[in-house]
Amino acid sequence: MAERVALITGGTSGIGAACVRRLAVDGCRVAFTYRSDAEAAAELADEVGATAYQLDLVDAEAQAEVLSRLEAEVGRVTVLVHNAGATRDTLLPFLTEETWDAILDVNLHAVYRLTRALIRGMLQARWGRVITIASLSGVIGHAGQAHYSAAKAGLIGFTKAVALEGAKFNVTANAVAPGFIDTDMLAAIPEAKMKAYLEAIPLRRMGRPDEVSALVGYLASDAAAYMTGQTLRLDGGLVMA
Repeated sequence: MAERVALITGGTSGIGAACVRRLAVDGCRVAFTYRSDAEAAAELADEVGATAYQLDLVDAEAQAEVLSRLEAEVGRVTVLVHNAGATRDTLLPFLTEETWDAILDVNLHAVYRLTRALIRGMLQARWGRVITIASLSGVIGHAGQAHYSAAKAGLIGFTKAVALEGAKFNVTANAVAPGFIDTDMLAAIPEAKMKAYLEAIPLRRMGRPDEVSALVGYLASDAAAYMTGQTLRLDGGLVMA
């Protein structure tokens, strides 16, 4: 088939940047979105020959404009990696509706809007990959993350529905649920608490962004053609049930 076009959301750092690099190495034409760090986006785009688009994913009007430009400048997306996300840990008694709505907008509603906008092209091409970066919080829950856990659990259910709808068109949908990955998101965790987390992980270490992107690269490849509707945990053995 024609050269594949991959879109990664939240592509300037951590898991997103690792996915940009991996899919570029794998031969995709790569585009990625970023919200605010234009300098980092430009550097990464130059490094791998990708195209960067500034986008607030909760802005539906801006999304439509960016997707129109992306198709004209890069091509029709057939590999979609939902990586962008946000959390704002708050115990439930103190969780406001404003914070609840904000976290679900970024982590769940934006995924629905973007997938809806791009899935038709994949169905018409009779080939596509929808890959969502979920979280262990969506599998087992996490204290202080009722909103984040709800959004990530929603993504897992959404992924299964997309997999069922896309199957006869050779469009697969899978979720990756990372555990503790060495990114900026973990920087705020106190050292003592992080030590306790690490002691609970059988492999006794955090994962690396490139280990997540390796799994994403597999899911985006022809080798994963028979895998769909799955949630793959990458957590050093933390959850084995």
